Amino acid sequence: MNDLITSKNNSLGSGYLRADGRKGIRNIVLIVYLVECARHVAQKIALQFDEQQVQMIGFSGCYPNSYAERMMHSLCTQPNVGAVLLVSLGCESFNGSSLLKHVEASNRPVKLVGIQQTGGTKMAIEEGKQFITFALAQLDQIPRTEIYWKDLIIGVVSGGSDATSGLTANPATGLAFDKLQTLDSTCIFENTGEMIGLEDDLKHRASRPDLGEELKNTILKAASYYANMGHGSFAPGNAEGGLTTLEEKSIGAYCKSGSSAIVGLLKPCDLPTVPGLYLMDIVPDGVPTFGFPNPNDISEMNELIASGAQCILFTTGRGSVAGSAISPVIKIMANPENYVRLEENMDVNAGKILLGESSLEDIANEIILRIAEVAGGKRTKAEELGHFEFSLGYKFFEPAGPSCLA
Repeated sequence: MNDLITSKNNSLGSGYLRADGRKGIRNIVLIVYLVECARHVAQKIALQFDEQQVQMIGFSGCYPNSYAERMMHSLCTQPNVGAVLLVSLGCESFNGSSLLKHVEASNRPVKLVGIQQTGGTKMAIEEGKQFITFALAQLDQIPRTEIYWKDLIIGVVSGGSDATSGLTANPATGLAFDKLQTLDSTCIFENTGEMIGLEDDLKHRASRPDLGEELKNTILKAASYYANMGHGSFAPGNAEGGLTTLEEKSIGAYCKSGSSAIVGLLKPCDLPTVPGLYLMDIVPDGVPTFGFPNPNDISEMNELIASGAQCILFTTGRGSVAGSAISPVIKIMANPENYVRLEENMDVNAGKILLGESSLEDIANEIILRIAEVAGGKRTKAEELGHFEFSLGYKFFEPAGPSCLA
């Protein structure tokens, strides 16, 4: 095995030191539109710069939502972000001034461009361009620092699952998660809607009794929410890929959490307080108000990133090409036939396990090596192909409270 992944004391490369002490493995400029009406201007600005350095994200809604505003506060000060341009129409409900002050307090270069105030589309684009040019020059002055395993928060999602997902990619990723615990990294898994029926196992994996009860209640909340919605987390593509029931899909997806003790429960934007394994509660509190918890895989990744994940593992059996605007996404393909078709999009071929060419241990070690390489600056397949997707909708959460955060 590569020496890089056998010791917690090995440096993985040079990262970016932020004022709050966290470390980024990327150093990007974010352009953030605060309502759909400002998206065109934001997009015109972004198109004039290198897509590897300048990314666009945004919130489409005009009505206020505390979850969306908290997500934007967290994402704009994520360790992988070096500077931020906010683009506002000027009359939307989103509190752009609050977000501006929050980013300023993080010592990042930031500017708010208001289209109505600036004088229209062309003038707003020009003002935005000038700031991005300035911000890119500032990025070179950000202090560099060595990155170690203990500095990393790694999230995992699954999407486009098929009958091979629970046999290869998910258990191999779970084994990698177990290994990362020994290196003092922090890991987060989510999608509680796909753990219905597994609440007792989650309870037994908790590091303390009170947390165990909270984990169980989180799954029971998800079961109630989906029952009220009248639809579970099961897509036609799952069935076409050989999965027969939601229970079968859920057990397979759960494998990617590994077997380590769970030290805390997070809601989106909560930051882990100690190294270890965390469950993220992604199902909104209260009665269903805004629809399905996460209508797509990209929304799931964003919540992990908002809780500090500098890198995302994405397991898939059918195949997914999505990436992230903020954190690199490592694709782990479960199905060997689909890997051949989608090789340009996949970073790890876990399907070799089915063919008898690799063991779970081999693939787990390969996943850890890919993480080390990405932390050191190597681009993932999604980054090379320009996949920098983003999605953010409406939700509602009560604060988790400090007792669940380990």
